[in-house]
Amino acid sequence: MKALVSYLSYSGNTEEVAELIGAHLVAEGVYVDLCDIESDRPRNLAAYDYIFIGTFTWAQGQTPVEVKDFVYDIGYKPDNVAVFGTGDTQFGGENMFCAAVDKLSKFYNSKWPSLKIEQSPRGSQEEKVEQWLEGVLHDAN
Repeated sequence: MKALVSYLSYSGNTEEVAELIGAHLVAEGVYVDLCDIESDRPRNLAAYDYIFIGTFTWAQGQTPVEVKDFVYDIGYKPDNVAVFGTGDTQFGGENMFCAAVDKLSKFYNSKWPSLKIEQSPRGSQEEKVEQWLEGVLHDAN
């Protein structure tokens, strides 16, 4: 099994989630390519059994331009995309919390629920990441 864990992170929170996902996948025996969307673009997405896309939510619930460019570069809608992201309810409340995550998940018609983390994945939210990932791996089998 092979997975791409791609992400965009300014504060480091989404990167932390991506690293947690990557470490958990490696522990499960999955080969992982970790990709910072801002500086790297994978070449052959068809080679991956899982494609994880991570983002934060920007400016009134918007998806960052770099993530939109990444999606455009993919050029098609793979059916193995799982979406995760970080947000902060103090900016826009529940209505805008991780809105970019919802938009990406809907765009890809992801077969898995999206993962939304309030700020940092530390503490009890680490368990939330692991439970979500177990659901993705279990549902794929």
